Amino acid sequence: MNAKIKYTDEPLGKTQVVTDFLPSPSELAFREEGIKVTLALSKKSLEFFKTEASKHHTQYQRMIRRLLDAYVDAQAPTLRSSGSRQKRSAP
Repeated sequence: MNAKIKYTDEPLGKTQVVTDFLPSPSELAFREEGIKVTLALSKKSLEFFKTEASKHHTQYQRMIRRLLDAYVDAQAPTLRSSGSRQKRSAP
């Protein structure tokens, strides 16, 4: 990395404008409302998340929350379609 980089004014060739795909600052600042719950996990599950969280320098609770959110997002089409079912009338 000690070699000097030599910059020139060479033509760049064909360039392409990339549309803005980054989230806005307001989207980045958004924080979803959290609700505290008490949950009993198996020892092996908790140890797994604690170990992985330590490897990735994050909190194990955050990893569990993101896993659950990802599951809900994946199930969203199923949840929406089941909500359109008609309720059965009482006998």
